[in-house]
Amino acid sequence: MTATHTAHAPSTKQNWASGLTAFAAVMLTIAGLLAIFRGIMAIAEDDVFVNTRNYVFQFDLTGWGWVHLALGVVAVIVSMGLFVTSTWARVAGVGVAALVIIANFLSLPYYPVWSVVMIAMSGFIIWALCVVRRDDTSAM
Repeated sequence: MTATHTAHAPSTKQNWASGLTAFAAVMLTIAGLLAIFRGIMAIAEDDVFVNTRNYVFQFDLTGWGWVHLALGVVAVIVSMGLFVTSTWARVAGVGVAALVIIANFLSLPYYPVWSVVMIAMSGFIIWALCVVRRDDTSAM
């Protein structure tokens, strides 16, 4: 007697959930790589960025470079976990994207347009990771 195995076809909700997780993984990888490059630019060459005088959150530009470099490295590591749809990576991805938003908000006067782009990108990452419910990803 042989047991027949029926494979369940993924539902539209499951496809949507896996698509959003993949979107978040790719966007977090891109955001992480861009943060790494931004950090390297700030550490190596301070002339790339605008110097502002009376800014409340005044840091040395090299300090901001180390912050962005560290966040970028963590974002790339977390995005690798998102590619395998692990729950820890979804939680950490929201946290890292929130920290990227905060870091870009605080460094807004140094690189304003790029900071706004990174804030928007991180907002989409948080949305994509939070909109997927646990029961949508359980059958993937």
